[in-house]
Amino acid sequence: MESTTKNRKTREQIARMVERAFDGVTLAAVDDAVTELKDGWFNAAYNVCLSDGREVVLKIAPPQGAEVMSYEKDIMTTEVAAMRMAAQNPAIPVPEIYYYDTARDLCDSNYFFMEKLTGDNYGHVKGSLPPETVAQIDRQIGAIIREINQYTGTYFGYDGNPDLRANTWREAFIKICDSVFDDGLRKDAVYGFPVDEIRAAILKHAPALDEVTTPRMVHWDAWELNFFVKDGEITGILDFERVLWADPLMEAQFRMPAFGGGQECLQGYGKTTFTHAEDVRNYLYTLHLGLVMKTECYYRNYPTDEVSNMGLGLIAHAMKWLQEN
Repeated sequence: MESTTKNRKTREQIARMVERAFDGVTLAAVDDAVTELKDGWFNAAYNVCLSDGREVVLKIAPPQGAEVMSYEKDIMTTEVAAMRMAAQNPAIPVPEIYYYDTARDLCDSNYFFMEKLTGDNYGHVKGSLPPETVAQIDRQIGAIIREINQYTGTYFGYDGNPDLRANTWREAFIKICDSVFDDGLRKDAVYGFPVDEIRAAILKHAPALDEVTTPRMVHWDAWELNFFVKDGEITGILDFERVLWADPLMEAQFRMPAFGGGQECLQGYGKTTFTHAEDVRNYLYTLHLGLVMKTECYYRNYPTDEVSNMGLGLIAHAMKWLQEN
């Protein structure tokens, strides 16, 4: 995916970053020692071969001054902190962070090197796997997400942006949604509904948010492309950059039914039935996801309308339910 937030670097620049991170170890003397990984939508990422035979992954934050959404402020620091926290639980297969550099002298933005996962990207190979293997993997995903949600915080909202925090989930969620509207307003974003109408739907159903009293770690971006698999087992989960302290029902696994799937993940999580208040929250979070997806298109300048159309579809799906219930 092409995006204006990707901060690509030359082989020579990456060679200097490698030497700092690995105490003088150099790049391997081969043409493909640095290979860009192109699945991500936000950061630049590379597979890097070292002269001692190791392969590692380099992730580089957007350049300073790049236009990002409010909730994306300082999310690489969030990612590193969340991965290191999650790694304390052996049931969460998180890559090891080898080195995190915030000096911004060799590189004009933050970057880190991490362990390269074994196996294949699940989003790439899922269609070629037997149904029983897919079901097994999806149940594992649900169980891993449940483990992530066991971590608790001291406030609701985002580590990287203090303006998007609150002591109650209702207040934090409304702040988060309003920040998306503000981001959209700066770009004259359109959502298929007037913003006032969308916000009214959120406020109408906001009392359902009061049931959530404990801030829990929410990955939020745990889609199939962020898992690696080998021999029917999950070998790793990536992209903790959008972690927030929130309601576990914000997780991607609870959005999957809107796309016609996700039941095995929910079984693995141990949550397959929902109260009315939980249904309300699920639709609010689907609406929020759609708003984020549609708004980010104005900031990333994607080359296709795929993300925009998905966002509009989620907004319409959620608004219909929220306005009828």
